[in-house]
Amino acid sequence: MKPYDLIVIGSGAGGLTAAFTALGFGKRVLIVEKDRPGGECTWSGCVPSKALINQAKEVHIARKFATITVDSGAILERVRAVSEHVYEEETPEVLQKAGADYVNGFARFISPTRIEVGDKTYEGKKFVLATGSSPFVPPIPGLDQVDYLTNENFFQQATLPETVIVLGGGPIGMELAQAMHRLGVQVTLVEMMPEILSREEPEFSALIRQRLAAEGVRFEVGTKAVGVEKTSAGVRLNTEKGSETGTLEADNLLVAIGRAPNVNGMGLEDIGVDVDKGVKVNQHLQTSVKNIYACGDVAGPYLLSHMANFQGKIAAMNAILPINRSVDYSHVAWATFTDPEFARAGLTEQEARELHGDSIRVYRYDFAKLDRAKTKAGDVGLIKLIVSRRGKVLGAHIIGERAGELIAEVQVMKTLNLNFGKLQKVIHPYPTYADSLRQLSQQVFLDNILKHPVVSFFRSFGKAEKQTSE
Repeated sequence: MKPYDLIVIGSGAGGLTAAFTALGFGKRVLIVEKDRPGGECTWSGCVPSKALINQAKEVHIARKFATITVDSGAILERVRAVSEHVYEEETPEVLQKAGADYVNGFARFISPTRIEVGDKTYEGKKFVLATGSSPFVPPIPGLDQVDYLTNENFFQQATLPETVIVLGGGPIGMELAQAMHRLGVQVTLVEMMPEILSREEPEFSALIRQRLAAEGVRFEVGTKAVGVEKTSAGVRLNTEKGSETGTLEADNLLVAIGRAPNVNGMGLEDIGVDVDKGVKVNQHLQTSVKNIYACGDVAGPYLLSHMANFQGKIAAMNAILPINRSVDYSHVAWATFTDPEFARAGLTEQEARELHGDSIRVYRYDFAKLDRAKTKAGDVGLIKLIVSRRGKVLGAHIIGERAGELIAEVQVMKTLNLNFGKLQKVIHPYPTYADSLRQLSQQVFLDNILKHPVVSFFRSFGKAEKQTSE
């Protein structure tokens, strides 16, 4: 059989994008998937988690007006139905109708151009590895003796537990902790670092923790999990905080510490592909074997679905076209879908100062000044914008309603290298959350004028002349 132009291993966000990109150029494509198309995003990540968050938010609002009971089993069924609905656009039949061949099974390389899937062999000119990642399970003594949860099996539960310990204060842990609590689960979140979302702006991380704590989520930060025991009622987590030891008990334990790239069992190292935790790639997303590329969680460095999509297109184009494109990570953005949402693009203030010194300008905007926020009781929000001396966006951090949408407007300005002060020229509908960015841009615009060398000179000259006359 004639070799495929491109064989894509994995059909999550990165794999599907790579496959459809190659199909768009008229290439012969084979997709190999060990489970079902859609990957983590469809089945255990973005889609079901946001469906659960939305259901929990509706319950949270309803409880402000009435006493209600929650059927968590029915809610989980609706969440799974959302995943199935999204899957309708990703089925093998859809992929085949688009022109791809599809094989279900685990792929193993037997040479740089050939793979085995079951008892069949397939040959390809180029490959894209898009095998994703799996929940990282820490080596905590006793953990392997209990039936703990991860995001992979969380949404397959018949019902939610009455009490749960969430291990990890990253985006997954925070989102699921709040959603479960709003659905009536008693939640204790344990985080080893001094603060949740430890890589973010400290004040924003603290604001989110305080908001969830006010709703009733219990936090144990700066606390290390050192052992797990099975009890008649569920699980016991042994902890250390400084010199103090403690125990926490619950019906179940959700491990949400991080992700580990899926690289095992494919024979990658046997054919010369460099693997160090994940698959090592160059700026073209090419592995150490020149006809094999990688994208998404298996390659990193950002384990985000939209980054897998971004990389998948570049990896596929570099594999099938003669001109190589480099991947650019200078404009990465993401959102955490707690309530309020948190979104970020670019650098933190500390990172910006380390790179640019004290020439940076930092702006803050409190939603307390925003008319749209005033129309909704309890609405809180904060924007922190970091720009260069000349007003170009270095970083932005937003906490509040629609933060995930608001960051996109900042991201456009940043990616196109536009001065943020120019945004004030754009008419924004009123009253909207986006109007906060227009108001913020007016501050940047005025400072751009005041800090212009000519204006600064005449302002300082005027001040000196005034002091002399006095």
